[in-house]
Amino acid sequence: MTEKLVRDALRDFVAERNWQQFHSAENLAKSISIEAGELLECFQWGDADVDSAKHELADVLTYCLLLADHLGLEPNAIVLEKLALTREKYPVEKARGRSDKYDRL
Repeated sequence: MTEKLVRDALRDFVAERNWQQFHSAENLAKSISIEAGELLECFQWGDADVDSAKHELADVLTYCLLLADHLGLEPNAIVLEKLALTREKYPVEKARGRSDKYDRL
């Protein structure tokens, strides 16, 4: 998902502006939610303008990567770990083609 190049580019961007002081875990988590709302707004009245959605999605991903970095987490590792847990909750033989929550399968 992410490469060292992206992480380093984000770190450099933040450091050049001295924004680390504003990047507490809480502030980054809030920013993810705010940007996710802006992404959702792209779809509010039907089909989204792809360019607008692309830029908002980039903002969401940026804050997610910054938060993972702040917490010392590797994005690829945590996604794969969560995917393994979700596989257990939603076995193919029970979940295929269904949107029910795992406790209703």
